[in-house]
Amino acid sequence: MTITQRINTGLKRVPAWPLYIVGPLPVIWLYYLGLTNQLGADPVKVIEQQLGLIGLQLIVAGLMITPLRRFAGLNLIKFRRAIGLLAFFYVTVHLLTWLVFDTQLDWAYIWMDIVKRPYITIGMTGFLLLLPLAVTSNNISIRRLGPATWNKLHRLTYAAALAGAVHYVWLVKGWQTEPLVYLAGIVVLLMVRIRIRSKRIVASTLKRAG
Repeated sequence: MTITQRINTGLKRVPAWPLYIVGPLPVIWLYYLGLTNQLGADPVKVIEQQLGLIGLQLIVAGLMITPLRRFAGLNLIKFRRAIGLLAFFYVTVHLLTWLVFDTQLDWAYIWMDIVKRPYITIGMTGFLLLLPLAVTSNNISIRRLGPATWNKLHRLTYAAALAGAVHYVWLVKGWQTEPLVYLAGIVVLLMVRIRIRSKRIVASTLKRAG
């Protein structure tokens, strides 16, 4: 038995539900640090950026699951839904932090920011793309929509990931390395997924033709 097979065998005994308990803990920790004045002069900005970054990291983690199974044989599919919902959770709290603490729920100012600032426009677009994915990330939605329609809908993840990466690049001042690395990594992951899908379509077409 290979190392990968051993890992997969061990993962079968690991439930996904603890992720829903452990996953949100950094939010509590960040707010604790902010409330106790341990995040510098602008704690709201630090909290916003850290929550957004964790959300982006979770989106990347979700995108990596299929390539890892395909090329490394590592099967993490059972954790994909939890990772996706946690990503949406972090993006949502990131947005709420901005709305409540940064803009003070001044809706006129919020709308002006969304329209006039490209990084906020693309960030809000990414959130809206994630919204239907979070709502339908359950077995009932899969049965009602059908697996084919559900899979097509959840390809919005690709556009949401790109929107999140571009939001991060535009958010920081100047061309910093870290946001560009995330953007490049997401582009590569999407290209890999497109290649995998293309091969599946070709294989399915050849099978039907044969």
